Amino acid sequence: MTAVPDCLSCEHEARWESLPPRDRIARDAHWRLSHAFGTDLPGWLVLVPRRHVTSVAELTDAEAAALGDWQVRSSRALQAVVGCVKTYVAQFAEAEGFAHVHFHIVPRMGDLAEEFRGPRVFGLLGRDGVAPAHRDELAVELRRWLEAARPDPD
Repeated sequence: MTAVPDCLSCEHEARWESLPPRDRIARDAHWRLSHAFGTDLPGWLVLVPRRHVTSVAELTDAEAAALGDWQVRSSRALQAVVGCVKTYVAQFAEAEGFAHVHFHIVPRMGDLAEEFRGPRVFGLLGRDGVAPAHRDELAVELRRWLEAARPDPD
């Protein structure tokens, strides 16, 4: 995979084996899953393509085909591990330094304050309320769940 200079997502891909658990929950040939940093919400995940793309339209057919599976599996893992009632999935890739396509998979807890529901959940980003050690613990639990889960039979 070709890394793009000054891209945190590309840097993380290049250093996968040396990253802490929070930054390497799971991956396959096309995608990798990490716990978001700078959030007050435990379990806020980021799903990132392993190669540098800046638009969803640039995804290959194989990347696109795997995307839905990752979103559903990640949502199921969050429901099992953190007990959320649903997940929000969003993709913008507009913040300075974060143009690499990435999907936010956000656990919506049953007791989430109304002021943070829907797109207002992004009010919980840009903070540092979830300690790195707690993100690591959650990452290990999520990884175990994802590894143990079997696809639904058709």
